[in-house]
Amino acid sequence: MFDTLHEWFWWDRIWLPVNLTWADLEDRDGRVYAKASHLYVTVPYAFAFLLIRYLFERWIATPLAFSVGIKQKINLKAEDNPILEAYYTTQYRKPSQADIDGLSKKSSLSVRQVERWFRRRRSQDRPGVLKKFREASWRFVFYLFAFIGGTTALYDKEWFYDTQEVWMGFPKQSMLESQYWYYILELSFYGSLLFSVAFDVKRKDFQEQIIHHLATLVLLSFSWCVNYIRIGTLVMLVHDASDVLLESAKLFNYAKWEKTCQTLFVLFAIVFMVTRLIIFPFWLIHCTWVYPVHHYPAFFGYYFFNVMLVVLLCLHIFWAYLILCMIRKFMIGSVSMLQIIPMVPEKAGISLNTHLML
Repeated sequence: MFDTLHEWFWWDRIWLPVNLTWADLEDRDGRVYAKASHLYVTVPYAFAFLLIRYLFERWIATPLAFSVGIKQKINLKAEDNPILEAYYTTQYRKPSQADIDGLSKKSSLSVRQVERWFRRRRSQDRPGVLKKFREASWRFVFYLFAFIGGTTALYDKEWFYDTQEVWMGFPKQSMLESQYWYYILELSFYGSLLFSVAFDVKRKDFQEQIIHHLATLVLLSFSWCVNYIRIGTLVMLVHDASDVLLESAKLFNYAKWEKTCQTLFVLFAIVFMVTRLIIFPFWLIHCTWVYPVHHYPAFFGYYFFNVMLVVLLCLHIFWAYLILCMIRKFMIGSVSMLQIIPMVPEKAGISLNTHLML
């Protein structure tokens, strides 16, 4: 049964255009192609990223935070109470008044003591500024190097300037070493984000983050296996562009450098709108939807890849709406920029890249 499922999953007609088989993508005549087996290395690399992140946050990000005046906030710990803890972890973090009265009777505490316990318990789970600064520092460093590396790898390629060149000679396009490392490191990084999501700062768009990470990993892995590497690198670069600005704005926000934070956030919003809502749909999705059928008939993988890109576009539209709402609040003076930045969805700066985010 396993062999049958394996054969069905790797059926040529699902992954490749008609009249092409996996045998056509075997290394020969000096051509090197991406293989699914290459993706296994991303698992240990993802754990390596977690280790590097731990060392970076401890030995670089934390001293940097202290140098700009960010301190570790110590919250009062709620007293051990199995009854209240069970309610907190299995039902609601903010109980109704009726539930507070009931818990007061069960725990033999006064209503005021129960209310105080829940306030302290929520405060324990609330991430401090230092934790947020460390996370933003790590993401900023990765996105900065990823964007620089991606630009260096692509600036001299024909398909960087003319998207029709993406499909010239497809699928028999030899993989470059720069493309290999760009893909593997991006996949490993997003894998590490998926592994760490349980202990990272929980935000309001937590579910969107999970969808984003999974969509990113699936999309990158699929594009790797079917040799959609040229378009994949373009998508990653487009998404990396705004990630750097978002994370840098958060860093200055946590340090309370308001003017610098405002400037970076405005730049982020502009770059986000241009790259995610203009370049991504009207250049890249157009490239993957229109041009391929000039070279081969549409097949399952063609539709699957484009549907996944549209899923990412929908997330971009959702995050763009939230960003515009925040900017509106800032313009009318109801909130300051220092209040806005923490509200920005963590993966608004990520996609095929979150941070594909998502």
